[in-house]
Amino acid sequence: MSTDTDFVPARNASTDGEFVRDATYIDDRVVAGLEPGSGPVGEKIGEMRWPVEAGRYRLMVARACPWASRSIITRRLLGLEGAISMGLAGPTHDINSWTFDLDPDGRDPVTGLERLQEAYFNRIPEYPRGITVPALVDVPTRAVVTNAFQKLNVDLCTEWTAFHRDGAPDLYPAEHRDEIDELDSWIYPTVNNGVYRCGFASDQGAYEQAYDELWASLDRLEERLATRRYLVGDTITAADIRLFTTLVRFDAVYHGHFKANRSKITEMPALWGYLRDLFQTPGFGDTCDFPQIKAHYYVVHHEVNPTGVVPKGPDLRGLLSAHHREELGGRPFGDGTAPGPIADPAERVPAGHGAE
Repeated sequence: MSTDTDFVPARNASTDGEFVRDATYIDDRVVAGLEPGSGPVGEKIGEMRWPVEAGRYRLMVARACPWASRSIITRRLLGLEGAISMGLAGPTHDINSWTFDLDPDGRDPVTGLERLQEAYFNRIPEYPRGITVPALVDVPTRAVVTNAFQKLNVDLCTEWTAFHRDGAPDLYPAEHRDEIDELDSWIYPTVNNGVYRCGFASDQGAYEQAYDELWASLDRLEERLATRRYLVGDTITAADIRLFTTLVRFDAVYHGHFKANRSKITEMPALWGYLRDLFQTPGFGDTCDFPQIKAHYYVVHHEVNPTGVVPKGPDLRGLLSAHHREELGGRPFGDGTAPGPIADPAERVPAGHGAE
C-alpha cells in the first residue's frame, strides 16, 4: 500500500510509468429538501442522499492537502462554520491514514476518532480504497458520508444556501458554471493533478509528457490572467479556489520535490500577481499553513524524499507584497462581502506558519 499525500491506495495503475490517481469515491450527496434528522435516501452507497442539517456533519480535513484546502476555503468564504464543524488531521501519516495527532490525546474532540480510517470502516468495514481528505462525517454514527471532494464543494455552494452567511459570495454562479467546468476539464488533469503526474512518474517518458502538459497549461493560464483579474467573470469563483491551492504550494513543494522546475510561480508575472491577490484575500492565505504543507510532502513521500529532510526555504514573504491586480477591475466577492476574522481559535493558522 502506498503513502501518497492525499490518497492511500496504489497510485501507478498503469504499466508505462505514468502516475494514475485512484479517483473512486464514496459519491453520496448532502442535499436540501430532505427531512432533517432522517437517514440517507437510497439503497446503494455512493448514490445515497443525506439531508442538509446544521450540526450533523463534521468536515475532516488536513491543511497540508490541496484537495482538502479547497473545502476549507469554500466553507470559510460561505460562512458555514456554524453549520458544519471542522476536524483537522495532522500533516503526516502512515500507511493506515490520517491521524488527529494535533488534538489532545490524539483524538478528534467531536467524534473521538484517532484515525480517519475508523470513519471509513464505520461506513464500509475493511474499506479497500483511499482514506482521503476532505471527508464529510456523520457525527451521530461517526461514519463517512462522502469523500467526493469536487461534488462536496459544489454542494456546499448550492445545497447549503440556507446556512450561508449574510454577504456570502456566489462561488458557482449558474451563468458561469459551464465555463468553470470547462476550465476544470483541463486544469485538473494537467495542473492540479499534473504536478503529481510529474512527481510520481516512474518512467522518463511519462514524466516528460506530464511536465510538458503542465507547462503548456500554466503558460495558457499566464496568458489568460494577464488581462483579467479572475479566471471566470469579474469575481472569485470555484475555479479560482481550485487553481489557488496548487499555485500556493508550487514554489515551496512542486517545483523541486515534484521536478516541476521549468520556472517558479514568482517568475511568471500574471500568475504571481494573481496568486498574491488571492493569498491576501480573506479566506485564502489565512487558511494556509506552510510548515504543515512542507512537512507533509517531504516527510510522507519516502520514495521521493528518502531522507525526510524538510527544506527551510523558500522565502514566502513575497506573497504579502503589493500585486496591483485591482487595476484589472473585478470585485472579489461581487455583491457580497469578505468573511470576517476566524472566530474559533482552534481554526486559526498558528503565528509564524503563514507568509510572515
